[in-house]
Amino acid sequence: MSAVEVAAVEEEDDLRRVIDDDGKVISGASVPKISDEQLHKLFDTMLMVRIIDDRMMRIQRQGKLGFYMKSLGEEATHLSVFPLRDDDWVYPSYREQGAWFWRGLTIEQFLNQLFGNKHDPTKGRQMPVHHSANWLNCVSISSPVGTQIPQAVGTAMGMKASGTDQVAMTFFGEGTSSTGEFHVGMNFAGVSKAPCVFVIRNNGWAISTGTEKQTAAKSFASKAVGYGMPGIRVDGNDILAVIQVANEAVARARRGEGPTLIECVTYRVEGHSSSDDPSVYRNPAEPEAWGPRDPLNRLRGYLKGKRLWTEGMEKDISDRYNDEISKYLKLAEEHGEPDVETLFDDVYQDLPWHLKEQKEYLLSQARTKNPHLHN
Repeated sequence: MSAVEVAAVEEEDDLRRVIDDDGKVISGASVPKISDEQLHKLFDTMLMVRIIDDRMMRIQRQGKLGFYMKSLGEEATHLSVFPLRDDDWVYPSYREQGAWFWRGLTIEQFLNQLFGNKHDPTKGRQMPVHHSANWLNCVSISSPVGTQIPQAVGTAMGMKASGTDQVAMTFFGEGTSSTGEFHVGMNFAGVSKAPCVFVIRNNGWAISTGTEKQTAAKSFASKAVGYGMPGIRVDGNDILAVIQVANEAVARARRGEGPTLIECVTYRVEGHSSSDDPSVYRNPAEPEAWGPRDPLNRLRGYLKGKRLWTEGMEKDISDRYNDEISKYLKLAEEHGEPDVETLFDDVYQDLPWHLKEQKEYLLSQARTKNPHLHN
């Protein structure tokens, strides 16, 4: 997306915005009610995500981690989960680190999953950055895009059938709107009026495929009308606007009025993953054009205006997280592999006889030790 196209996005009438690029409230915009404490937590979470992403990508380049995905420039979209309750469910994609941390995932748990060690909540069964936390009502991330959409809708339909006022929220990129899962999920949600909120992270690129090759529609939000639900476009780099539209969508779902599609217009500053080289397929001037719209800097500017930010405060946050990351990174590298018998866990409540025999046979075999891990 060129600088001209960025400017065009900013000027579109249907793009919800609350603060400008400097963090100042736009004339006529209504500001969502967020306490000072919550504003500090939002800034803290977004800064933590950026620090972790930077540290993890560096250790991946050092060969200590097999794979990583950064979310630089997209951190505000993660906080669409802001209005959710603990008993709501989240079906994420693989670039919503902030949503996990906001819900309560710890840095220790995050790092253990990346290394697939014996304390990994997923027991080493997933590749890095594919988290799962049932205790936080956050469902496992899947590499095939879109699988989480009908799952979220099914959960929401169950919530409605049970008579609760719970909500399911699912995240995905704009490229995922080209899949059958998107259509199936949206159609079922619209017909059943399921309490589900769909959050499209429109970051301009589906790996190397640009937005213009994903749809001929005016916008991704405009697709909602075909499924009988509202579609809202929001400046995905404006944290206050993101929370505002998320508040509205979640409240609508709780009232029994059905689903909402939210299109967060943002930008993927760096590559799709540690395996991707964006210089091959996009103009290197694009990230520079989006620089002034950086979501963390805009929130920083807003906090400055409310006298809620100082350089010392930000330094304290950065030092605290860097120290915590260093501590748990060392431990994550030292922990051994998951116990081999965990291969038989989590499928059956009562292990069938034939698997009991296989487990006994496996445990009777001579064991070898991985020289690269410490037990």
